[in-house]
Amino acid sequence: MSTASVPLPNWINYGLIPLLNLIVAFLISGFVVWLIGESPLAALSLLIEGAFGSGEGIGFTLYYATSFIFTGLSVAIAIHAGLFNIGSEGQAYIGGLGCALVALALDNYVPWYVTMPIAVIGAGLFGAAWAFIPAFLQAKRGSHIVITTIMFNYIAAALMVYLLVHVLIVPGKMAPETRTFLEGGQLPKLGWIMTMFGSKLGAAPFNVSFIIALFAAWFVWVLVWRSKLGFDMRTLGMSPTAADYAGTPHARTIIIAMLLSGALAGMMALNPVMGSSARLQVEFVGGAGFVGIAVSLMGRNHPLGIIFAAILFGTLYQGGDWISFEMPNITREMILVIQGLVILFAGALEYMFRPAMVHLYQQFQRA
Repeated sequence: MSTASVPLPNWINYGLIPLLNLIVAFLISGFVVWLIGESPLAALSLLIEGAFGSGEGIGFTLYYATSFIFTGLSVAIAIHAGLFNIGSEGQAYIGGLGCALVALALDNYVPWYVTMPIAVIGAGLFGAAWAFIPAFLQAKRGSHIVITTIMFNYIAAALMVYLLVHVLIVPGKMAPETRTFLEGGQLPKLGWIMTMFGSKLGAAPFNVSFIIALFAAWFVWVLVWRSKLGFDMRTLGMSPTAADYAGTPHARTIIIAMLLSGALAGMMALNPVMGSSARLQVEFVGGAGFVGIAVSLMGRNHPLGIIFAAILFGTLYQGGDWISFEMPNITREMILVIQGLVILFAGALEYMFRPAMVHLYQQFQRA
């Protein structure tokens, strides 16, 4: 009997196994650090210090985590419907275009709290629109969603470069970016949270989009586990044959799931575009769409797990920058290796310890 079909308690599936994967990733990372002549414990201490040692460090950690929550939710909602959306990167690009157009149109006329909900809708609609064609091709023509979404990532990047260089660029400037949004198009920082704990946010761009991301996580939980659409999505993801027998509308469910996935990816753009740089720039996504795959897998495609996994990767990003600054021998490339090991064990090898856990759990039950 395959161990994949053996049920395990949630505390093992969602707690112990991810923790073991993370420990192994850090042990191997520590060995790599030791090989180049640095102390693994000192590197770990710097990682924690950089990510949580100051209000500014915490702000940067949560800023990165905000983007990863959106893209992690985007990947997760598609996975529940049996789809592997690798297009969150491109959908976030196009979502950035949506929220930037809203900010450019309204920032001179209304305050941020009026612009924000319209920008959320704009980012979501643009992201969903970019996911629609791959969704339609999968549902109606059987085109593999992985292939089409990868292709659309490249198309989105090329389209964004063209628009910023030829259409949206400020006349007379060399930088391919829009004008800076006025206050009505900027999301305010959450410095008051740090002030409550006697700290300062400093230069960290931690902003209101974090609250939007938490609300999005709650929405995904309600949708997937407390609605008929969510039930149809999970049925289709677990067994397409059973879904057909149950009368689940196959094509419609696929398209809706991908539209929601694209919308969540598009909303990620609120964080860097309106919350950090206050303008639309090339490469603003910065790989967050691909990191979202690892975040979703590590969080077991559950919104709460995704939030914790996003904070972990935010810690790796911010703490990794601090390590490379304090330990010159550990370059930025080494930090990418450490992040890659976490992705490897949390994603590709997420069930490496499952057979052993199944065996131990069965032995415990027999005892």
